[in-house]
Amino acid sequence: MSIVVNAISKNYGTQKALDAISFSIQKGEITGFLGPNGAGKSTMMKILTTYLKPTSGDALVNDYSTKTQQLEVQKSIGYLAENNPLYPEMYIREYLKFQADLNNAPKERIEEVITLTGLTPEITKKIKQLSKGYRQRVGLAAALINDPEVLILDEPTTGLDPNQLKEIRSLIRTIGKTKTVLLSTHIMQEVEAICDRVIIINKGQIVADKKLDNLKKLLLKH
Repeated sequence: MSIVVNAISKNYGTQKALDAISFSIQKGEITGFLGPNGAGKSTMMKILTTYLKPTSGDALVNDYSTKTQQLEVQKSIGYLAENNPLYPEMYIREYLKFQADLNNAPKERIEEVITLTGLTPEITKKIKQLSKGYRQRVGLAAALINDPEVLILDEPTTGLDPNQLKEIRSLIRTIGKTKTVLLSTHIMQEVEAICDRVIIINKGQIVADKKLDNLKKLLLKH
């Protein structure tokens, strides 16, 4: 299993953001983590990427514990945060070289991710000159720079126009052919367009976990 979540809870004071949730994701799956805003999606993502520690429970990513082996987890994942923090004054290739240096990635990987994420037409531009869709591509390229086995994407298509949306969805599906992808969203159409499986979370608890085809059949019955 690429991701194993075992009875994870996270409390913020008296508020329970996650309530003893468990799930596992196999290698090569594209899984949607679906729920309304405030359901606990981003909290789970931050725990899986070691930015937050759970109140109780543990999670394994690529067989590394997010509680005790944070560095190993970080080296083996790619992460695109919801707000996609970039350096707007840097040129695209300059920024990706910076990310490659941080991750000890080989220099040739920079050109590989530029090609993979379709950045070539805009490659001479500074990040601040890019559309939202191309900024998301830069974020994805940075997340892929260390050739991770697991890719974690937090609301990766927020704010994109219909054309950008189609392109980013297609790109994520392509990446998902060789990697395990977990993406959070509050939009069902997003899951239908990209994912093989959906985990639905509400008020910090998992309320459904189904293959997408099975979920569609269930919804049709109702």
